Amino acid sequence: MDFSADGSLLITASDDESMQIYNTENGVFERTLYSKKYGVDLIRFTHAPNTVICASKNNWDETIRYLSIHDNRYLRYFKGHRDRVVSLNMCPVNDTFISGSLDGTVRLWDLRTTNCQGILRMRHEASSFIGHSVAASFDPSGMIMAVAMGKNTMKLYDTRMYDKGPFSTFNLQHESDLYWYNMQFCNDGKLVLLTTQEGIIVVDSYHGNLVRHIPMHSDYPLEASFTPDGQFILCGTSNGIVNVWGSTSGKLTAVWRSETSHPGPVGRVLFNPQKMMAASACSQVAFGSLTCNYQEYPHLFLYTKRYKG
Repeated sequence: MDFSADGSLLITASDDESMQIYNTENGVFERTLYSKKYGVDLIRFTHAPNTVICASKNNWDETIRYLSIHDNRYLRYFKGHRDRVVSLNMCPVNDTFISGSLDGTVRLWDLRTTNCQGILRMRHEASSFIGHSVAASFDPSGMIMAVAMGKNTMKLYDTRMYDKGPFSTFNLQHESDLYWYNMQFCNDGKLVLLTTQEGIIVVDSYHGNLVRHIPMHSDYPLEASFTPDGQFILCGTSNGIVNVWGSTSGKLTAVWRSETSHPGPVGRVLFNPQKMMAASACSQVAFGSLTCNYQEYPHLFLYTKRYKG
């Protein structure tokens, strides 16, 4: 699930090999597109509101695809990974994007060419990285790549000289190996959010200090996200509601629910980058709006639309 950069559209990917597009101006479902051969996963808007990148959902294809949602036409194919792609994110300032795979590599790409622009090979560091989940993302400036993979380690790379190795390595202290679900920088770049099977971890991006660990246990992968100001973290639950946590305090400040909660685990919650609204998704997609200043009253949230996925 992802919002377009201008906030006007929301796109979701479903297990039935379909993509649904919604107009956020009025909360109206627009249309469905299909990728019957490959399935769809990790769908992300590019900087244009009519193109997306996505990974395959099936078990035999690791290609990343660049798709025009205007006419449901593939524009380019990005091949190179040898196992399932589990992390995919656009650079916030240009047409590059980053992908992480269970093959133990992180790759840097450019929408304008099918050639891989760079590879970070983790497999030589520890064979256990093969098959282990990875999370990778850019900071808001697009100058730093963060990679979390195996051994509870997060590494920061300068995108202009990533081949020189990481300029910072942070060891996240935890009693067990963490399985990464997603990673996100807050908009000022000071904090990094990591969602794991053990809950939400917030890290100081400058020094690698653990800011907060919010314990959450679910057999279903749940992906958390920051609000635009970085003050709060949104995360779904296995019982169909959305919790709002203080980013640095770890305090549960609000619970968002409608008259009828989501029928299943809420796998992803996102705040619109341009509007005072958020979306949450399980087998259904729900839109909600904040009724007043959410910094002071994050509990005043109203679900306004709900669609079957």
